[in-house]
Amino acid sequence: MQIRKLNRILHRDIGYFFFGMTIIYAVSGIALNHRHQWNPNYIITQEQFITSTEISAPQIDRDYAIEKLAELGIDADYRTHLVAGDNFRIFVEGGSVNINLSDGSGQLEIIRKRPVFNQINFLHYNTPRKLWTWFSDIYAGGLVILAITGLFVLRGRNGITGRGAWLTGAGILVPLMFLYFYL
Repeated sequence: MQIRKLNRILHRDIGYFFFGMTIIYAVSGIALNHRHQWNPNYIITQEQFITSTEISAPQIDRDYAIEKLAELGIDADYRTHLVAGDNFRIFVEGGSVNINLSDGSGQLEIIRKRPVFNQINFLHYNTPRKLWTWFSDIYAGGLVILAITGLFVLRGRNGITGRGAWLTGAGILVPLMFLYFYL
């Protein structure tokens, strides 16, 4: 078999096989690049409210916490509660309710996993470890093969001896420039 034909077959088949992984890492990578602007793993909802606080801290118990949730119209399962000074905190499934006992101001905070992004970031961070680490390493090796075989897919003026050489050089130069400016 000709080397060029083998090159095209490898490039094509490895590209097909790792299509899903490439999408996972690309989308997750974009999300993680912007984590200073948004939380790619969780949706955090916060609501402010004012409520009556006709009770003192030592009188607060489980039943009062559940009643307060119902009074506020919060439909979340009670987990536990904590009173520290004037701060009354009710922990619910997926979040918490904080109430200032001195002035009745409060905040509801609910945290939910962001669909799709939470799952792909789970993989991107290599949280599963074990076999996923091996598969990710194989994927990284596959990317190296894709990069090398991609250089030789086209011939002539659009291939690596023509236009491709300039684009490859520019693609190498850009990260080197960033390293130079940021290190």
